[in-house]
Amino acid sequence: MNRQAQSAILFVLGAALLHAGLTDLYLRYVKAGLRPLVLAAGVVLIVTAVATAWYEWRADAKHKEHHGEEPQEEGARHEEAHDERAHEERAHEEGAHVHREPRVSWLLVLPLFALILVAPPALGSYSAMRTGTALQQAYGYQKLPASGPLRLGLADYAGRAVYEHGKGLTGRPITVTGFVALDHSGAPYLVRMALNCCAADAQPVKIGLTGQVPPVLKPDGWLQVTGTYTAKRTKDAVNGGPIPYLQVTAAKPVPTPSDPYDETWNN
Repeated sequence: MNRQAQSAILFVLGAALLHAGLTDLYLRYVKAGLRPLVLAAGVVLIVTAVATAWYEWRADAKHKEHHGEEPQEEGARHEEAHDERAHEERAHEEGAHVHREPRVSWLLVLPLFALILVAPPALGSYSAMRTGTALQQAYGYQKLPASGPLRLGLADYAGRAVYEHGKGLTGRPITVTGFVALDHSGAPYLVRMALNCCAADAQPVKIGLTGQVPPVLKPDGWLQVTGTYTAKRTKDAVNGGPIPYLQVTAAKPVPTPSDPYDETWNN
């Protein structure tokens, strides 16, 4: 790959990172707190691409200027031509067994354009049901209001239900949001994928649904579920981790949130 091609690829990649960082697209890949780093990486790549292209243009201009302004004597030109032919012959012999990459390999740049034009889906039920729950005990939980309905993150509810045994939750309407996942028997779960850093290390936090569960549930569909705490729990079939339940009283479909991942579990 020559310098012009390198600078073009760097520029496209930098533009893709800027596009992702200036929209919510970056949330499909990394946690929200890394947005400044995504933008900074995009700027660095674009500046590098421009600098590479400028350096190459300057080198070509100097080369042409040098050969255009310094006339050579006939003998010197003949000797230089002879040296160039000898150099080409040696390069041909040395490169006789070198295989050039096929031009079709340039199709590898298409994912860059796809990054700009297409938003990839977040990890969903397929990954969730093949990965054990990542529920962990928090160092501490924020104090809940003394009374009234609660709107909790899924991981927050799961942690309070398991490790605080429902303290402050009993008898109160609780609303959580997540996507639907079904196990091999068709039992429904509400899930959020939790992040440490990026989507590559995403792990699910699951709660089981019982009570007035909608009769037809579509995997990966997002639900806002209202219910009450129940002491019922089960073990994850993958890693044996605890999965609490929510006694459902109402459920309604909701759009996929702009940030589909949950980062509160490890804060």
